[in-house]
Amino acid sequence: MSETILETIAAHTRRRVAAEQAELPLAALAHMCELRGPVQGHRFLEALRKPAMSFICEVKKASPSKGVIDPDFPYLEIARDYEKAGADCISCLTEPRWFLGSDQIFQEIRRSVSLPMLRKDFIIEEYQLYQAKAIGADGVLLICALLDTRTIARYLERCGMLGLTALVEAHNAEEIGSAVSAGAEIIGVNNRNLKDFTVDFANAARLRDLIPPEVVYVAESGVTGPEDVASLLAIGADAVLIGEALMRSPDKESMLAAMKEAAK
Repeated sequence: MSETILETIAAHTRRRVAAEQAELPLAALAHMCELRGPVQGHRFLEALRKPAMSFICEVKKASPSKGVIDPDFPYLEIARDYEKAGADCISCLTEPRWFLGSDQIFQEIRRSVSLPMLRKDFIIEEYQLYQAKAIGADGVLLICALLDTRTIARYLERCGMLGLTALVEAHNAEEIGSAVSAGAEIIGVNNRNLKDFTVDFANAARLRDLIPPEVVYVAESGVTGPEDVASLLAIGADAVLIGEALMRSPDKESMLAAMKEAAK
């Protein structure tokens, strides 16, 4: 992949969302959201605010850097394993081209587990927030590298109206400043460089002090085992988002149990 992979995905997402909006206009989608009933609290945020470290476990078939991770991809079994093993939340990719995800996969998992769920996609239009609400998401991902501070603030306000919580993802000090200025309640530091896909685990430590204590701090990417979890706990991470390590593990319950033990 080229160094502009994030921009490439965003451009493809704009075309995808435009086609989806032509098929289902915003007014109709907003009505679907209303039919889901009143807001029932912010379960995703509440799950991450518990005293102990929280675990967001990811369901994904593929990624731009690794290609297909699980050819079989029994996603319902994976999600249920996460729930049985004590995950606090489930992150599910819905981006179809590079991650081979879909809203259908998300909805099937939503019907199969009771945990809060994060719709993980590349949000570049407000329309996608309504999509997330309509498919039963508790949270969404907002990426600072794709959205300016004013847009993030506007999307956060819309999330509040829809009963969604946003995980605002940053890669550097400037983006953390943007997330804080926009009013993010959860900030995730992605330790993967989206230009060349290298993982710099020290990134989480360098940026920790820039995140206010009242804001939930999530460490993303680079977690390969219990020792990494222990390191992130030591620098003050409130939660970790774990994808590939769990997806590749033949015994996801045991792997997550070991990681949770390391967080004590």
